[in-house]
Amino acid sequence: MSALLEVTQLKKYFPIRKGILGKQVGAVKAVDGVSFNIKKGETLGIVGESGCGKSTTGRAILRLIEPTEGEILFNGTDIRSLKPEELRRFRTHMQIVFQDPFASLDPKWTIQKILEEPIRTHMKLPEAEVKNKVANLLEVVGLSSYHAQRYPHEFSGGQRQRIGIARALTLNPEFIVCDEPVSALDVSIQSQVLNLMRDLQDQFSLTYMFISHDLSVVQFISTQVGVMYLGRMVELASTKELFREPLHPYTKALMSAVPVPDPDAPKNQIVLSGDVPNPSSPPPGCTFHTRCPMAKEICRCEAPVWREVFPEHFLACHLY
Repeated sequence: MSALLEVTQLKKYFPIRKGILGKQVGAVKAVDGVSFNIKKGETLGIVGESGCGKSTTGRAILRLIEPTEGEILFNGTDIRSLKPEELRRFRTHMQIVFQDPFASLDPKWTIQKILEEPIRTHMKLPEAEVKNKVANLLEVVGLSSYHAQRYPHEFSGGQRQRIGIARALTLNPEFIVCDEPVSALDVSIQSQVLNLMRDLQDQFSLTYMFISHDLSVVQFISTQVGVMYLGRMVELASTKELFREPLHPYTKALMSAVPVPDPDAPKNQIVLSGDVPNPSSPPPGCTFHTRCPMAKEICRCEAPVWREVFPEHFLACHLY
């Protein structure tokens, strides 16, 4: 199956400016050369510590923020080459579900108006069809049509996230970036929303990029998983392969930190020393070498090449 989304050497640097004239004196390398493909109907989970560039990667793909470098192909279309009006029309194919459902919904608008806005902007449907589509969307995500006349503050967190998902579905997209969509929800509600997203994926043939710092959530919903550290992807493999045999030392450390529901189970947690380096001045060589318990001399001076070490298993590490 050919890839729906192909990302090659994606970079996003935020300039650091000083002085009265705002002269650039450096850059925060939020995303620094990330490459991956997502096949149609699959889910790529992106995991890593806070500040590793997960959300920035998702927003750069959608051009909610402009990438600094790199190529983004969606069904063969170069997204970076699209003019503003072309991009506006193209957004019907790609949508996003934000992390905080309360902050992403306008508190002064009813749910009816929130869900109507993209339909009126892009579809130009008759009034009756617009109302019917909003009612159908609410039913699809597990709410009722009478909820359309309420305001966001009248809903629970889980219900608000369902509204956010409904809004993402209004234009019948093929691809949705899910930016930590369950991290602000109670655990019991998380499972309901995750099951809903899996059902919607099957029902509408959706392709997801699912960003999270919760490995159990990623394992449940993803078909492949990419691990990011300090703006770079360090490992990418199928979910089954990655959780069965992680190869990168950072991936192994993340896996070892997952709680096991057995007080008698042996604790083999890998505790990393030091802190995450400053993304405005990352260390030379492998960016993880300052914390890696297996670092060698080559790791300190030469950046590892992103390569396929086993079929469909990609890695950036000198140890393999």
